[in-house]
Amino acid sequence: MQRGRLIVVSGPSGAGKSTLIRQLLDAIPELAYSVSATTRKPREGEVNGRDYIFLTREEFEKWIKEGRFLEWAEYSGNLYGTPEYRVEEFLRSGLSVILEIELQGARKVRDKRPDAVMIFVRAPSLEETRKRLMGRATEDSEAMERRMTTALTEVAAREEFDHEIVNGDRDTARSDIIETIMRIIKGEVDAKRA
Repeated sequence: MQRGRLIVVSGPSGAGKSTLIRQLLDAIPELAYSVSATTRKPREGEVNGRDYIFLTREEFEKWIKEGRFLEWAEYSGNLYGTPEYRVEEFLRSGLSVILEIELQGARKVRDKRPDAVMIFVRAPSLEETRKRLMGRATEDSEAMERRMTTALTEVAAREEFDHEIVNGDRDTARSDIIETIMRIIKGEVDAKRA
């Protein structure tokens, strides 16, 4: 059985990563999603184990000490990490795995796993990013400003990625990312570092 591919999707908050990934999972049966762990409180409608593995800070720190993460990072005051055991289970079974992680975590995966293919997703402009974040209405203005400051840093790092998807028109972005992922799974595209 052929081992699956590790694919990292990153980009600023409000870029539409989660929506694109849901569409990918519906369109590509040989693709698995690795649920991240976080210390962030669940948003309305989020389910533990489906959207995130919600942990207390103490639980998360214990997992760090036990070496249970492929990567982990602090983002906007919360800890986020990718449980390594689950990723390896998928890859060994022949499924390609998609990780949705922020820039710090993406860099850690790239360093630890140079074969990982990195995809950067962004809105067409920072103004659009701000509009999308405001439309969520899930955070106060201070938290939103922190996310916007972080978004500037993240957009500046997009050259570190193997592929970029501009999520302006939903249908075009969906088509672009599905085509890119299919080429990765088929082995037509590799990481720049591999």
